[in-house]
Amino acid sequence: MTTRRAIRYPGVLPGFVPTLGLTLSYLGLIIVIPLAALAVRAASFGPSAFAATLMSQRTLAAFEVTFGLSMAAAVFNAIAGLVLAWVLARYPFPGRRLVDAVVDLPFALPTAVAGITLATLYSDTGWLGRVLAPFGLEVSYTRLGIFVALVFIGLPFVVRAVQPLIADLDQHEEEAAHTLGASDFAIFRRVIFPALLPGVLTGTALAFARAVGEYGSVIFIAGNMPGVSEIVPLLIVTKLEQYDYGGAAAIAMVMLVVSFAMLLVINGVEHWARRRHGG
Repeated sequence: MTTRRAIRYPGVLPGFVPTLGLTLSYLGLIIVIPLAALAVRAASFGPSAFAATLMSQRTLAAFEVTFGLSMAAAVFNAIAGLVLAWVLARYPFPGRRLVDAVVDLPFALPTAVAGITLATLYSDTGWLGRVLAPFGLEVSYTRLGIFVALVFIGLPFVVRAVQPLIADLDQHEEEAAHTLGASDFAIFRRVIFPALLPGVLTGTALAFARAVGEYGSVIFIAGNMPGVSEIVPLLIVTKLEQYDYGGAAAIAMVMLVVSFAMLLVINGVEHWARRRHGG
């Protein structure tokens, strides 16, 4: 009896060894080596100098501005993004396709262009700034301007994370709840929101992570006053311009740790969502 040899068809991608080699080379050259160099540079700065840099009044103020306003913008985007995603997914209205496309504008627009545009619109002579000025609201070159810029660049993350979940909702469950006499708020709290919660959390975490590291769209509207409206990325750039490489590495190391923490949070939320839906 003749044994037929199994016919092996070549895969679309190359074999395991070259694929693994390319992957490790990419990770090493683009990610691991630069991050390791940053960690080594920060460690060589010395514990006392490291602590002195992080505990300086200017650095603490920059951390307060960056993380405080990033968290505030992320919470605002969680609410506004949920509402906007609901409207886009559930209500037909003229221009809905245009609004849906405009949501992705911060992804395509260069951050510097976004910053200049926002600063111009919200200045005292801008279209929106002149409307707010009589009420004593100054946006450009204030912390409020930073908040506006972070909302602008973070909103699409929440909308795009929640919108597909709204489209997949089974409206028969809502109708059944209505039939049983549940109020609209009870239906939202017990039927709709639990299904949307993973997307809201993921989108909010992504918006926060993007806001923490944002630079281009913020510096043009922030005013960049040390201790008042200076963000951490700008402080790092300033220290590099002053040849304070150790101080820049120390602050960048903190931002790196925060970035890894946000990745863990996002992956944890996604894993929880998959388990919750039996994936």
